[in-house]
Amino acid sequence: MKRVRRTVVRRRGGMSGQRVLKTEALLVGGAALALLCWEWPSLRREARIWRMAGGFRAGHRYP
Repeated sequence: MKRVRRTVVRRRGGMSGQRVLKTEALLVGGAALALLCWEWPSLRREARIWRMAGGFRAGHRYP
């Protein structure tokens, strides 16, 4: 029995899977970048407090 090969018909209005994945990656990356920019001042403040408390050298002095 011979198999018949059918041509793939692409819809005009649809998006390909690869394009959808790229769009999703762009949205997730943009959201992560926005969150990082939003939290940057508080992260700097936390790093400064951590350094004043001794950083890695403090060991287990502080809980």
